Amino acid sequence: MCRLQLQKICKTYGATTALASGDLVLDQGEVHVLIGANGSGKSTLCKVVAGSVKPDGGLFELDGKSVSLDSPQAAREKGICLFYQELSLSNHLSVAENICLYAIPTKAGVWVDDQALQNRAARYIEKFSAVVGDGFSAEIPVGRLRPDQKQLVEIMKTLASEASILIFDEPTSALDRAQVECFFSILADLKREGRSIIFISHRMDEIFEIGDRITVIRDGTTVSSRLISETTHEAVIHDMIGEQAPVDTPTPVAPHAKHKSSDKLRLQAKNLVGSRLKNVSFELAQGEILGLGGLHGQGQSQLLRTLFGAERLQSGEILGNQGPFKNSSPRAAIRNGFSYVSGDRVRDGVISGRSIMENVAPIHFLKDNKFLAFPSVLTPVVEPALAALSTKYESLSHSIGSLSGGNQQKAVIARWLTNPPDILLLDDPTKGIDLGAKNELFALVRKLANEGMAIILYSSEDVELLAHSNRILVFNNGSISKELVGTEKNRFNLYQAAYAGAK
Repeated sequence: MCRLQLQKICKTYGATTALASGDLVLDQGEVHVLIGANGSGKSTLCKVVAGSVKPDGGLFELDGKSVSLDSPQAAREKGICLFYQELSLSNHLSVAENICLYAIPTKAGVWVDDQALQNRAARYIEKFSAVVGDGFSAEIPVGRLRPDQKQLVEIMKTLASEASILIFDEPTSALDRAQVECFFSILADLKREGRSIIFISHRMDEIFEIGDRITVIRDGTTVSSRLISETTHEAVIHDMIGEQAPVDTPTPVAPHAKHKSSDKLRLQAKNLVGSRLKNVSFELAQGEILGLGGLHGQGQSQLLRTLFGAERLQSGEILGNQGPFKNSSPRAAIRNGFSYVSGDRVRDGVISGRSIMENVAPIHFLKDNKFLAFPSVLTPVVEPALAALSTKYESLSHSIGSLSGGNQQKAVIARWLTNPPDILLLDDPTKGIDLGAKNELFALVRKLANEGMAIILYSSEDVELLAHSNRILVFNNGSISKELVGTEKNRFNLYQAAYAGAK
């Protein structure tokens, strides 16, 4: 029996097409897997079903009747509830209050019924009692929980909605295997009850373990829908990228094969353990651009931030030409020749409310031990760094806020060019930068590498990694799952390592 049918659902945001033609058929008692690359439109399609995004067009039928949902509340009234990839918990509320957030039990419709709330929450906590871990209770504020515990609370909250159609957008991303197995056992029970489930995951083993049918969405369009029993890992990846041969990679760079004794190593990482990192080891040579691939959030950014001293290294060694690096803080890392450019310029980049000069000059001040300098002295240092990226600005004295987003990012990158580092860490640096600026940035990156700088690049855009990296380390769940070099360095292998190896 068909519970939900979507046909040609479309959604645009200005000039950006999030969904061009999304199709999905969900049957009663089915776990229907929705899969696609980052930015393919799968989350947007689910948000349409859940009423948090209004489509621009297409057919939306529920139990054979056309519906239009203008809010998540309207969707829940129709028996649809979504587990959001970005957790929607209230940190100051207790676990029990968060679990019951969609429908707080009340007395006389006015006062909270504390006993009913506790009883209801207890039913869902009990389902996960064996895997919630230490420090978990109904009374504790959610803000004090670990990431995996918060994710379990979000799952409990979704289940507590008692919706007949449940949508889970990457619900297992922060869970360990025991927690996943417990959750899958609960999903199996829900299937037997006749509940219908849409499940998004990037872990191929999970998809084939729990799913009944799989729909692949690529570039905002549904491209295939098959029974899990009638497909393979390779066929799914083929549908996701639309090819088996390597994609075109503009201006491909020569690979750094296995390091020779004549190579000058800039960096050796041995068994790094930290936030999201599990025994990560690699080498970085002088003049090399080392790419970090894999799905978003698999430890790539954490590695770069750990190397830069912004996140704590729990164990392992970072070695350079002169021995171990003690990057206990970003300041120490900078003095050791490291630099870090984040794609999140608001959090990690621009100094809001200050001038362009003040945003570009700090590293020059730190490395040259300056305490005071006149603008006339700094201008010859700052202007060439900005010019290298063709940054557009009126005056160095103008506020950084006067620049476009792309030019703000250029100013952040220029900051490191005033006193070039030995090792450049690029953490998805092209966010908010137009195509022309991206080309200018990567031309500069290649120039710096040719001059001997060692560079580690993480990009959420596969074509950037493939075009500009000598080697690619594919990350999966905090570990390096594969190294791609030479002819192996293509999009199909990149996706296969990221998805098929996901555990």
